[in-house]
Amino acid sequence: MLHDPNRVYVFDTTLRDGEQVPGCQLTTPEKIEIARELEALGVDIIEAGFPASSPGDFQSVVEIAKAVNNPTVCALTRAHKGDIDAAVEALKFAKRPRIHTGIGSSDMHIKTKFNSTREEILERAVEAVKYAKKSVEDIEFYAEDAGRADIEYLAKMVEAVIGAGATVVNIPDTNGYCLPDQYGSKIRFLKENVKNIDKAIISVHCHNDLGLATANSVAGLQNGARQIEGTINGIGERAGNTSIEEVVMILKTHQSLGLHTNINTQSFYELSRMISSQMRMPVQPNKAIVGANAFAHSSGIHQDGFLKNRENYEIIRPEDVGFPSATIVLTARSGRHALKFHLDRLGHNLDKEELAVVYQNFLKLADSKLDINDADLLSLVAHRLVKQQ
Repeated sequence: MLHDPNRVYVFDTTLRDGEQVPGCQLTTPEKIEIARELEALGVDIIEAGFPASSPGDFQSVVEIAKAVNNPTVCALTRAHKGDIDAAVEALKFAKRPRIHTGIGSSDMHIKTKFNSTREEILERAVEAVKYAKKSVEDIEFYAEDAGRADIEYLAKMVEAVIGAGATVVNIPDTNGYCLPDQYGSKIRFLKENVKNIDKAIISVHCHNDLGLATANSVAGLQNGARQIEGTINGIGERAGNTSIEEVVMILKTHQSLGLHTNINTQSFYELSRMISSQMRMPVQPNKAIVGANAFAHSSGIHQDGFLKNRENYEIIRPEDVGFPSATIVLTARSGRHALKFHLDRLGHNLDKEELAVVYQNFLKLADSKLDINDADLLSLVAHRLVKQQ
């Protein structure tokens, strides 16, 4: 089915799973703006919403389907005919429509959420895929809470829905429960034991409740999955979803994995800022790839090593993700090398003895002032010149 067995498809659910965060709801025009930026980023699939959930979500899917040309536009449904009908209607303008339908696969969900049995749930899963397939060719099936599902039953469900016409099978770690080796083993088991697995793409959709979403997603890819689902900035339910920017940059950095995406990584930083602003959800400064401190160096030892060779302390170039530049942050832990770097930048090339004097004054100032800026440095140099006179 795959033309390129090493290609990883990127499924962005910022506008569906990401938008479920309380207080982060977007207007339809905002969603359209983000969808166009996601298209420019190069995502393969945009999950535009859950049409049956509200008239606003329905309309957003309609308008996003009109607004983008290259990505597949996907609509979420439960395994209900009414949900599927709403999705089909909302996707009528999509150039490449996909329906994402599914149901719980763990005994926890089957018994306590659906008050049902494995047999009945399997039947509902197959019926939903068959019904959706009547209207849309591209059908993705999600086996909710697959992270806690019995592996033999999960394999049976996956085989059945592929037989019913599913083109993608999503194996979500809905609660962020799995360890990377556990999740990777689940994907590998399905790859090796589902007879018709070659007729579908395996997708990974991991939540971050234990901080393992990115690690689990990569483990899934290493074991045969070829679609990654996530959000920009890792936003989403509870502790969030897999951060798309993290997985993409892991694949780009670790060429030995032999996997690649079609993502324009230089767009990450600006898109991150845009989504943070529109959703009124700040990005933590130490967030990998797009956080304000992701390329900031403040330790004297690190600064010295960085200034001698960037690769001593940077495995990703800031420009690769659209980040303005690496920064040498001056603090009381900074060394002479970092101070000289900034003074040279400001046009003051001090000799060794002059630098030693300014450095001592700099340390006194840095102990009392958290943020040392250019004006402070110029003042320190001016103070040295006055003393010399």
